[in-house]
Amino acid sequence: MYRIMLVDDEENILNALRRVLLAGSGETNGPFTVETFTTPEAALKRGESTAFDLVISDYRMPGMNGVEFLKAFKRMQPNVARLILSGYADLDGLIGAINEVQIYRFLGKPWHDYDLKSAIAQALAYRGMLLENQRLADQVRLQQGRLSRQELALRRLEEESPGITKVNWGPDGSVIIDDEEL
Repeated sequence: MYRIMLVDDEENILNALRRVLLAGSGETNGPFTVETFTTPEAALKRGESTAFDLVISDYRMPGMNGVEFLKAFKRMQPNVARLILSGYADLDGLIGAINEVQIYRFLGKPWHDYDLKSAIAQALAYRGMLLENQRLADQVRLQQGRLSRQELALRRLEEESPGITKVNWGPDGSVIIDDEEL
């Protein structure tokens, strides 16, 4: 089961995307767990604690555009597949998305359902291949002594549960919890 995040300031677009992703699967949630967000800030907050396989973001949103959002999300979860959806043919935005965020694909609104599903399947397959290559490279680094078992375990934990390795320790060994987190 893949976890997908959809970010768009228009609720109708989010509902349409959700319907496309979950249609025809015969299951309640299909092969995906889909979470939707109308603000990039809320999506970033969720990304701090939950791992996602794919993020699809609108390009033009108030407060933060899709490239800025995906750049911030990439810092938290560098291995997430990224797509941008836009109703505007903005060449500068497209170039920025490719160069700064390494998006997998830029899709136009309105989209064709088949093209959207195909792009998602390809992005997830590409991500799977990259993760497998990374796992194999880590295995070689471990065998060569350039990576410790502890470092490898920490990488895997962080991939599964973002933020879990970033604990704020007190001088006495206690865990310090920020009031903002509560």
